Amino acid sequence: METKREFLKKLGLLTVGSMVAGSVSPVLASKSKNSMFAAGKSIGLQIYSVGRELTADVPAGLKKIADIGYKTIELAGYGNRKMGQYSVEEYRKLAEDAGLKITGSHVNPPVRAYTKDNMGEIADFWKVAVEDHVKFGVNTIVQPSLPSVKTIDDAKLVSEVFNKNGEIAKAAGLKWGYHNHNMEFNRVTENADEPAPANPWMKRGEAIYDLFLNNTDPGLVFFEMDVYWAVMGQADPIEYFRKHAGRFPILHIKDRAVLGESGMMNFPKIFEVAYENGLDEFFVELEGIQGMTQFEGVKGCFDYLNNAPFVK
Repeated sequence: METKREFLKKLGLLTVGSMVAGSVSPVLASKSKNSMFAAGKSIGLQIYSVGRELTADVPAGLKKIADIGYKTIELAGYGNRKMGQYSVEEYRKLAEDAGLKITGSHVNPPVRAYTKDNMGEIADFWKVAVEDHVKFGVNTIVQPSLPSVKTIDDAKLVSEVFNKNGEIAKAAGLKWGYHNHNMEFNRVTENADEPAPANPWMKRGEAIYDLFLNNTDPGLVFFEMDVYWAVMGQADPIEYFRKHAGRFPILHIKDRAVLGESGMMNFPKIFEVAYENGLDEFFVELEGIQGMTQFEGVKGCFDYLNNAPFVK
């Protein structure tokens, strides 16, 4: 039985030994499927990372993001058909004036417990959200929070809703996706009164994340893996990329704090295998920093990725 300590120790060893910094596989370099990086690195930012400082002065904050070097942003904070005090059209113009392209957005429905009775309500919410996000000019719209899942049947019902959300987005020319934290790697059984153990190495039950992957239509639902939260859930991002190739076109790149400083995340290998299996875009997300401003933190993250030979 592998303990959490042993799992994290293994990841640390992989970080040192999997790929020497500065080296890139010639095959990988010549066969990257991602055309958007051909003209130089396109590094995106999830604006939640600077939420507190950005909202103090949105126009100046967006310009600051662009001045750091970020080219794309993923929204967080959409609600009531607005972004804070700004209409959809106003916020898009602010971003474009700053030199940024809004390519994605995180959006949560107002319902956490999904039932057969409220599926229509959830669908109506996504119809409105998708309509607004077409106006934002995004390519993707992503749900970043886990609905209530206590049994395998709950996970299957949620997957049914996700497929419907994907149909709504696809009809409008957008792609619909799901973003994980660590809880999705907990396991459930058929009986809510006898839940499976939370620890993934105790194999009874099925991982919620696996149930979502296996019960959603790849043509309707993609997965934006947050690689840090996957590791915190004691899951291996690389294993998922290989097993479900093409399901992870977008990633959240995150570390305990500023990217590359913790030694916990094997970013060279993560990027290598992600590119091999359909990575199109990624966003930096930063949480829990101390001793610096949010903007200083995301600049450190940008510099790490911009200087990294394994990022295209």
